[in-house]
Amino acid sequence: MEASPLSINAALDEWVNEGNPLGRSEIYSALLGLRRRRHFGKALQLFEWLDTKKRLSFVERDYASRLDLVAKVHGLYRAEKFLDKIPQSCRGELVYRTLLANCVAAGRADKAEEVFNKMRDLGFPVTAFACNQLLVLYKRLDRKKIADVLLMMEKESVKPTLFTYRVLIDAKGRARDIAGMEKVVESMKKEGLEPDSTVRAVIARHYISSGLTEEATDVLKEMEGGGSGGDGEDRGACKSLLLLYAALGKETDVERIWKLCEAAPRMDECLAAIEAWGKIGRVEAAEAVFEKMHKQFKKLSPRYYNSLLKVYGDHQLLGKGKELVKRMADGGCPIGPPTWDALVGMYVQVGEVEKADGLLQKAAAGQGKARLLHSSYMAVMEKYAERGEVHNTEKIFHRLRQSGYAGRMRHFQVLLQAYVNAKAPAYGFRERMKADNVFPNKSMAAQLAAADAFKKTQISDLLD
Repeated sequence: MEASPLSINAALDEWVNEGNPLGRSEIYSALLGLRRRRHFGKALQLFEWLDTKKRLSFVERDYASRLDLVAKVHGLYRAEKFLDKIPQSCRGELVYRTLLANCVAAGRADKAEEVFNKMRDLGFPVTAFACNQLLVLYKRLDRKKIADVLLMMEKESVKPTLFTYRVLIDAKGRARDIAGMEKVVESMKKEGLEPDSTVRAVIARHYISSGLTEEATDVLKEMEGGGSGGDGEDRGACKSLLLLYAALGKETDVERIWKLCEAAPRMDECLAAIEAWGKIGRVEAAEAVFEKMHKQFKKLSPRYYNSLLKVYGDHQLLGKGKELVKRMADGGCPIGPPTWDALVGMYVQVGEVEKADGLLQKAAAGQGKARLLHSSYMAVMEKYAERGEVHNTEKIFHRLRQSGYAGRMRHFQVLLQAYVNAKAPAYGFRERMKADNVFPNKSMAAQLAAADAFKKTQISDLLD
């Protein structure tokens, strides 16, 4: 469990009273360490302590960092309230673009657009960073608007960055437009930008998902430095190479890349190796990597346990999953939403959806302010819909809303499928969607038509 604000503040007071330095460099170093370990609550408490003790003369960078932490810990509403308290002299572009990035991360198109327009009203220049954030948002929520952002960038003379092209490549790949993806790559090269290992990994992933194995393999060789006997010189690419070779089912290559890392592995490479071994069915190899991490890094965060839990879930090893969670608890490792998500997923995959539902309720009641992951609810909801259990699907749909997940197209699609599978009429469904500002696409229109077919319209039907 995370330390209380009182204990953290007391420790800081003791540190300073003992004559230890606490200048700006020490503060930033501490904040960076907390952020890397994803201890956002503790990092925010540090800022609050600094403010209370007047230990730091805040500049815009500090306010932006604190706003980012408020958004991550308490949500967008509190972040907006905090922005109003920032002195006008420090309320610059950096603060607003930090809020914009958090709106995008939360998938709130309305808020993101509001912040972007506010930045323009305040006279801030249209930057590649702000445009890239909108591209990330629309890639996920509304690809039709990507063209509008690109036109604006052209009009405002905003030069696309490597990140811009990465988002566009990913958008084309997600749309299964491989020819379009390749055109974006060519445009990027014409602008003098060469794909780095991250961009190449995106390209390879979409080749793989489209069944273009040879093209994907060629890209992976480029990531390794070229040639069939690539030596993996680009150590930064090893994480992606492990996952991509596993997706291709190339066990020998996974083993070869892991050997490059095994002597002195980085934590992100260990995580990738666990997932890669799991994908190709080598559960014992995944366990060996986990134990190596545990021995080398001593105390692991929940993220590393969850990676092995995911492997157990994919292979329906519920008993091993339970043992690992017990090991987490016995070792004092906090059990949060990602761990519950892995456990819920395991119960669903072995067909025990009722137990998964019960675990979901128990976890939600014990999480306090931290809400469970969206995927936890969806795993249970999709299984109920598949069975045609309308009542239970509606129940999870309602719990999603109670947890703060606003109505999305996917929620309504799954709910409607429950009615279709149950051969039950979905009365007033279009009106329910409209109330949430969600409108049916082509596939959902077909679902609605199927549900409409179950409505009793003939007098003879009503008498049956």
